[in-house]
Amino acid sequence: MPNLKQIPGIEQLWAKTQGDSSICIAVLDGVVDENHPCFTGASLTRLPTLVSGEANSNGSMSAHGTHVASIIFGQPGSPVQGIAPHCRGLIIPVFADEKLRLSQLDLSRAIEQAINAGAHIINVSGGQLTDFGEAEGWLEKAVQLCKENNVLIVAAAGNDGCECLHVPAALPTVLAVGAMDESGKPIDFSNWGEIYQNQGILAPGENILGAKPGGGTIKLSGTSFATPIVSGVAALLLSLQIQQGEKPDPQKVRTALLETALPCSPSETDDTRRCLVGKLNIPGALQYLIGETVSEELETVAASGCGCGDTQADEALPDSPPLEAAEPEVAEVVAATPAPIPTFNPPAFTNSSTPRQIAMPNYAANNYITASQAPSELANATLVYALGTLGYDFGSEARRDSFKQLMPPVTIDNTAIPANPYDARQMVDYLGENLSEAKALIWTLNLELTPVYAIEPVGGFARDAYAVLQQLLAGQIQPEDNEEYVERVSIPGILPGRSVKLFSGQVVPVIEVHNIRGLYGWKVNGLVNAAIDTVRSTAAEAQEDAIRRTLTSFLNRIYYDLRNLGTTSQDRALNFAATNAFQAASTFATAVAEGMELDSITVEKSPFCRMDSDCWDVKLKFFDPENSRRAKKVFRFTIDVSDLIPVTLGEVRSWSTPY
Repeated sequence: MPNLKQIPGIEQLWAKTQGDSSICIAVLDGVVDENHPCFTGASLTRLPTLVSGEANSNGSMSAHGTHVASIIFGQPGSPVQGIAPHCRGLIIPVFADEKLRLSQLDLSRAIEQAINAGAHIINVSGGQLTDFGEAEGWLEKAVQLCKENNVLIVAAAGNDGCECLHVPAALPTVLAVGAMDESGKPIDFSNWGEIYQNQGILAPGENILGAKPGGGTIKLSGTSFATPIVSGVAALLLSLQIQQGEKPDPQKVRTALLETALPCSPSETDDTRRCLVGKLNIPGALQYLIGETVSEELETVAASGCGCGDTQADEALPDSPPLEAAEPEVAEVVAATPAPIPTFNPPAFTNSSTPRQIAMPNYAANNYITASQAPSELANATLVYALGTLGYDFGSEARRDSFKQLMPPVTIDNTAIPANPYDARQMVDYLGENLSEAKALIWTLNLELTPVYAIEPVGGFARDAYAVLQQLLAGQIQPEDNEEYVERVSIPGILPGRSVKLFSGQVVPVIEVHNIRGLYGWKVNGLVNAAIDTVRSTAAEAQEDAIRRTLTSFLNRIYYDLRNLGTTSQDRALNFAATNAFQAASTFATAVAEGMELDSITVEKSPFCRMDSDCWDVKLKFFDPENSRRAKKVFRFTIDVSDLIPVTLGEVRSWSTPY
């Protein structure tokens, strides 16, 4: 009997529901073989990502992704019956067969993509080994976005067999999953750690039956395969909430699974920390959520262990390896590979399959994805409004060398030397005389030296857009005190689902730029000066320095502390607030006149909006640094982000609050 059927309580849960089609689970993993017989009749949608192509029967990540997806979505009566076969699935490939690593940046992209596509649960059978559960700002923000949208991330705890943590499993509000064997004991390779003691549970992770690309089944072991069991159970519990007439609440389900987890007995482990919060308890979670009394027999079986039988694994595939840094600027997630890895290069995301013997290094964090169209035409498009700096790439040595040969030589001390295509000054001069060559470059938008997008002008205004890019690049190479200096650029466009590979091997998504509207470049001081000019008539001269300081802080916080990919509605609103600093300046003038300083910047869905629009409130909260008892002041301006270029809506509103 397939061992998923033998999980205590699963048959009881299936008797009530095998999933609701309105509940959506996103699987962030390798490419899935959707033609496998077990998926016949399943509601699966693959989203475009940086990983292209079809599942490879010999690919380790295709095997990993197909196995994980089948544990959730395998149909009844098929070779693999999944946990939640009637739920809707989003297949979001993030691990490629030829590259077993994934940057935290690209994982963050995929998480945001899943949220925007309506996922209730996001399954991540992978992770990156870290010192204290710390993550890059990209990933922290993506996980925070899940919390704000009540989306549950279920992530593998890792297979390093140590008291150590993986991200995203160790990040707040994530549900971490460790693995137990067929008798209910924690498997030796399953990680444990202090954070997991509050937000992790054990689930069956040994000899788990699943599909393999090309047909057939296989049994694999690892926290990677315990994770989709928990994701599937969580989806069924959400389906039950709908049956009960409730709104599906992933965080409530997370609480139910943690609160009812069964502790390990002394006979099962001599270190109870390895049990995390406890073992998956389906009957207990059912009783917690719907108040149904479960049978004593089920409670006894659940307490005694997994109950998954004593079948032997046909094959074992290493599970979630650590994230390793493949590019110097972006932390990576590493996929599972069959061969043992002797050491972990910090930090990289990996799949969670079987254990590996490793030396324990210091896991230091490393900083490592025509005319303007009318709103109706943009309804199904993925809009982006991103801030950063411009860069360019050649994609290949041949393309680089072609520029080197075509660009004129440089004369230094009466000596002609070959052109250097990496010298932005030389490139700007060359493109100024040969604008058509701009299309031969891969233009990039960078955040902190990390390329996050490739910029591709398209349509009837493509030449004009290339001219603007050349001018913006020319501004970036000017001295900072030059009037033409450009410190930041804004790029509005559409994500068509395509990607390009840079010369370094990094793959980045493409932004299609359809017009020059919104292609702006500026420097902070210049933008601040222009904003102050708009309020000079109402602000006293003595207040100008305070306004300048506060507005500069506001812009820098958006550029650095609140940096983002500009794809979600919230992020596009926030980024537009930076480019539209004139409205913010009028806000600061009032607050500064009252001796207040900027406290926080938040973005919330606006309750007031036009029909068929997407409106968000950017809220700026100010406090009095000299009087903590004084009420704080909140200023709100509304931004409509339904078009390529966001616009402000209505007047700035303000009120006082004690918090």
